[in-house]
Amino acid sequence: MYTLPPIAAAVGVAYTAVTALTGVLAPVAGPAAAALAVVALTGLVRLALLPLSVSQVRAEKTRARLAPRMRELQRRHRKDPQRLVTEQRKVYADEGASPLAGCLPAMAQLPVFAVLYGVFVSPAAGGGANGLLDHTLGGVPLGSALGDVIAGGAGSGWAVFAVLLGVIAAAAWASRRWLTLPAMDAAAESGSPALPGARMMSFLPFATVAAAAVVPLAAGLYLATTTAWTVAERLALRRLVSG
Repeated sequence: MYTLPPIAAAVGVAYTAVTALTGVLAPVAGPAAAALAVVALTGLVRLALLPLSVSQVRAEKTRARLAPRMRELQRRHRKDPQRLVTEQRKVYADEGASPLAGCLPAMAQLPVFAVLYGVFVSPAAGGGANGLLDHTLGGVPLGSALGDVIAGGAGSGWAVFAVLLGVIAAAAWASRRWLTLPAMDAAAESGSPALPGARMMSFLPFATVAAAAVVPLAAGLYLATTTAWTVAERLALRRLVSG
């Protein structure tokens, strides 16, 4: 995928940005400048995408506010699916909203995340070798995965990956505890039918821990930053954004 010209060009732009940030941070962070640049670039991108996140949360609150009316429509028109859809569309139109309002911002963010992730896993970027992956954090090259550390024997690499995976696991726990489970409980209280295996699916955020264990350290830093950002951002926006 990352060899396609448009995507390779976008990865090249992101690579130039992270390289520039590394140069800026080098006098302060020393050998860890590139790792810090990965975190900084991820944060800057998430900050730029904040309006889309606001739209997602606003749509989420709108759906919650309209849920009682939707349940009433389902009760009233359960034998006439076409009429039900028409009435539901009318409710959303009257509110100036859309049932897909929360999906569109999420879909718009996916290409950005894919490009950013590509910078941290691609061996080539910006028309040459990906020099970012040669930098180190705690003596571990950003292009190394946990398997490389294991193959190389004990050392500081264990500590680096232990902290990284611990941060991601903590973010996954917080996501399940404060985002996923409350949403499931609210849906149950509203009378929405529970999806089979929904409770098991609530553990999906922990899949990021497994992913971080097999991707290069640079990509793991990206995953840790973006997952922690997602939890903090969503919790803050749920308090600040009105539906």
